[in-house]
Amino acid sequence: MKYYITTPIFYPNSSPHIGTAYTTVAADALARYHRLQGDQVYFLTGTDENAQKIVRTAEANNTDTKSYVDGVVERFKDLWRALDISNDDFIRTTEERHQKVVQQIFTKLYEQGDIYKSEYSGWYCTPCETFWMENKLNEGKCPNADCGRDVELLKEESYFFRLSKYQGALLDYINTHSDFIQPVSRRNEMVKFIEGGLEDLCVSRTTFQWGIKVPFDPKHVVYVWLDALINYISALGYPDGENYKNYWPADVHIMGKDIVRFHAIIWPIILMAIDVPLPKVIYGHGWYLTKDGGKISKSRGNVQDSFALIQRYGSDAIRYFLLREMQVGTDGTYSEDNVVERLNSDLANDFGNFISRSLAMVVKFRDGIVPPLGQEQALELELKALSTEVKKAVDKNLRKCDPASALEEIWRFVARCNKYVDETAPWSLAKQEDQRERLDTVLYTFVECIRIMAILTAPFMPGLPSKICGLLGKDERLIKWEEADQWGILEEGIKVQKGEPLFPRIDMTEYLTPEETKTVDEKQNAPTESLEMPVLEFEPIKEEISIDEFAKIDLRVGKVISAEKVEKTDKLMKLEVEIAGEVRTIVSGIAKHYSAEDLINQYVVVVANLKPTKLRGITSQGMILAASQGEVLEVLTVNKRLPGGARVK
Repeated sequence: MKYYITTPIFYPNSSPHIGTAYTTVAADALARYHRLQGDQVYFLTGTDENAQKIVRTAEANNTDTKSYVDGVVERFKDLWRALDISNDDFIRTTEERHQKVVQQIFTKLYEQGDIYKSEYSGWYCTPCETFWMENKLNEGKCPNADCGRDVELLKEESYFFRLSKYQGALLDYINTHSDFIQPVSRRNEMVKFIEGGLEDLCVSRTTFQWGIKVPFDPKHVVYVWLDALINYISALGYPDGENYKNYWPADVHIMGKDIVRFHAIIWPIILMAIDVPLPKVIYGHGWYLTKDGGKISKSRGNVQDSFALIQRYGSDAIRYFLLREMQVGTDGTYSEDNVVERLNSDLANDFGNFISRSLAMVVKFRDGIVPPLGQEQALELELKALSTEVKKAVDKNLRKCDPASALEEIWRFVARCNKYVDETAPWSLAKQEDQRERLDTVLYTFVECIRIMAILTAPFMPGLPSKICGLLGKDERLIKWEEADQWGILEEGIKVQKGEPLFPRIDMTEYLTPEETKTVDEKQNAPTESLEMPVLEFEPIKEEISIDEFAKIDLRVGKVISAEKVEKTDKLMKLEVEIAGEVRTIVSGIAKHYSAEDLINQYVVVVANLKPTKLRGITSQGMILAASQGEVLEVLTVNKRLPGGARVK
C-alpha cells in the first residue's frame, strides 16, 4: 500500500526549535512505522519562504532575502539530519517546480471565476500572515491566542478567492467524513468556525514584491497561504507527475493546532475548486508549553537550542521525550528538568537497565552464548500474550496518529520484562544444578524480549535497532515488524555481549552554565537568618588503618529492586539489591527516613564483602552506606548511571 504523509512547510525566518521538531519527529515516526509495515511511503517536509515577515527579518539582519533564507533553510536540514528524519523530499516554495504549479492553479481559479479582482481594506497581522475583519480583533490586536500583536491597516488592490461559494460543500464533507479532521476537538472547532460564515479570502498582495508573481498581473504576488498549501501537490509533480498519480490524496497532513484552520478550510476548498480529491486526514496536535504555560515559539523568545539538546542527550532520547509527552488533544509541557526526569526514568532505568542486566547474566551464566529454549512456564506464556496485546495496541494507536499512547503500550511490555527478571531470579537458578534447563529458558526469554523491544521502538528511536542488533550479534534485518509478537526467532548458539549502557543516567549539574552555577553557589552560600551557628558534636574519628586494610573493603554500586519494612520494627527496611547480576537481601536501619517508594530503582553504595548476619530472622548480605547527623540520615546514592556491581573507590 502507499502512504503519503506531510508536515507543514515551516517559516525560515529563524532557526527551528522544539515545537517544529515535534511535528517533524511525529511524522517521521509514522513514516518509519509504515515502512516497517511494508508500505510504499512518501514523506514530505519543507520551508515556506514567500512570506512578508521573512522579508522584514532579512532586512533587520541587513541581508538580502534570498541569502538569508538559504542560510536558515540549511539549519532546518541540519536539524532534521541530527534528529534522523527520513523525509523523501524537501520542498522550498522558492523552487521553480512549486512556482509553476501555483501560477497554473491561480490562473485556473481565475479563469473559472473562483478568483476575482477587488480592493482589500482591512487589518493584517504580519507575524501570522493573516487578514482579519475589524469585528474579529481583540482590543485592536491580532485575535490569535498565540499572537496578540499589533495589526496594520491595509488598503490595496487585491485578488479574492470565493471561499464562501464552497462553505456548504465543505461542511457537508466534514459531516460525512468523521475522520477528516482529527482529533475530534479540532473538528468541532472547525465546524463552529465554518458555521459562523466564511468570507472570501484575499489571495494577492501589491505592497511588496517577494513571492510568486500572478502570471497575468505581475504587480501582484500570490498570498502566502494560497501559495504554501499547494506545496503538498506541487512536490508530487501535479498534475501529471508519477508521484502525484501514485501518492495523492495524502494519507495525513500533520501540523500544530494553530494552523489547522488554513489546512481544514482553505486547503480543502482550493482542492474542491480544482476538482482534486481531498486529503484523508488533517491532524492538529497541541503545542509544547513552558512550565508557566506559555507556548514555546520564536516570537516569545523562549526557544532552546535544539542542536545543543541533541548533542547533550542524543537524538533518540530527545525523540522519545517529544513523542511521549504530547498526549492527543492536549498540550505538552517542556522543560529540561522534564527531559532529564523522563530519560532517567524510562530510558536509563527501565529500558536500558533491562537490556544491560539481561545480557550481563547471559554473559555471566552462559559465557554470552544464547542457550536453547526449554520448557516454558506460565511466566513465559504471559509475556507472549502481552507482546501480542501490546503490538495490536501500538498498531491501533499509530493508525490514529497517537505516538504517545503507542509508547505507553510499549512501556507496559518493558515494565513486564523487568518484573520477569525479578520473578525468575536467574541468580538463584544458577546456584541450583537441577535448574539448569529452567535457567536456559529464562536467559533465552531475556534475549527474545530485547529483540521485541528493539522492533517496537524502531519507529520512534531509529538509532536503537543497529545498537541492539549489534549486542545480539545480528544486523538490522532482525527488525521485522510482523515478528514483534512472535517468539523463538533468535536461534540458540549466537553470541551476545553486554556492551556499554544504551542510555547512561543524566546528571543535570554537569550541564549548568557558569551563570547557573553562580546562582546555585549564591543560594548555597547565602547567610542564614541567624549569624550564630550551632555547635555540632561529632563522633570522634576512629584510629588510622593502612591502605591495605582499606583495600579489603569491597564497595559496589547496587540497584534497589524492591523494598519493604520489616514487620514489628520501626527502623528496619528489607531491600533486594542487584549487584553484578546477583540479587542480595540487605536489611538496613533506614525505615524511619525512607519509604519503600523512595528507594526502589535507586543506585546505592553497598559494602559487598561484609560477612552475612541475621537481623530479625532475615539473613542480611551486605550493608547500605548512609550519612547521619543527629536525627538526619541520608543514604549515599550514585546519580550518574552506573551498572549494579560497579566498584566504588
